[in-house]
Amino acid sequence: MTDTQGQAPAAVPAFDRRMLEALVCPRSHGTLRYDAERQELISDSAGLAYPIRAGIPVMLLDEARALD
Repeated sequence: MTDTQGQAPAAVPAFDRRMLEALVCPRSHGTLRYDAERQELISDSAGLAYPIRAGIPVMLLDEARALD
């Protein structure tokens, strides 16, 4: 696949799983788990999923998705 200028698109940076050791849920202050398929960090205690964009977790309550 190429972009409009005939170049291959830049790869999306991968999430560094070591970040899980330092990150906590902003609402519950509990641990997070990584969902690689959906590119989210999940807080089971708060029932929220935080998106990961370009390899960077977005740890804002306004950006979190409520779990079903």
